[in-house]
Amino acid sequence: MQKSLRKIALVAGAATAAIGLTAGTASAVPSTVWTVTPSPANFTAANSGNIVLSVNGVPMTCTTSGASGTMQSATGNPATVANINAINFGASGSPCTSVLGNVVTVATTPWTVVAADYNATTGVTTGHVGNVDANVTVGACKFRVTGKASGTYTNSTGALAVNSVSGDLTVVSATNCGAAVPVGAKPTFKGTYLVKQTGSTVIPKIVGSNP
Repeated sequence: MQKSLRKIALVAGAATAAIGLTAGTASAVPSTVWTVTPSPANFTAANSGNIVLSVNGVPMTCTTSGASGTMQSATGNPATVANINAINFGASGSPCTSVLGNVVTVATTPWTVVAADYNATTGVTTGHVGNVDANVTVGACKFRVTGKASGTYTNSTGALAVNSVSGDLTVVSATNCGAAVPVGAKPTFKGTYLVKQTGSTVIPKIVGSNP
């Protein structure tokens, strides 16, 4: 009888643990249905503050930058909720600068805006800008950067805050750069863009939910 009771207790304990594990796993599942409003639609974005690409501790700063593209609802985890079809760094009379000289950056697009998690309390989506590919020229030095850039999007302000970490991006080729920009270097890309629906003051919204 005691053996039977012990077996029942063990089975019950295992079942309780399994239920607890299942519940814990379910509560940690990130959002997979992404509702973008308006969708589909075009957007434009302009920098708010400086945009900075840092390579080996050398900041390359742009006071002017802008982007445009399309946005749409999506399903998946992660999921692409926007495509950046054009992005520019610097402008006539306002070039990007560094201690090595003026910086010219030409992006190969499209880049993507990828959503991975959503905080309903703050209205903030966490994810990254993906498919980053850009050719950078600083004097005689020319190099190419590829990868992604971690970031967040805030519904209340339309702020796409790019805050990449070391390892997101990589210098995949370099010419006449020497030790300043070696192949394999891990640049960081930081800055904030304010997003609006093209031709309006409407701030797009991104909302994630579990199906």
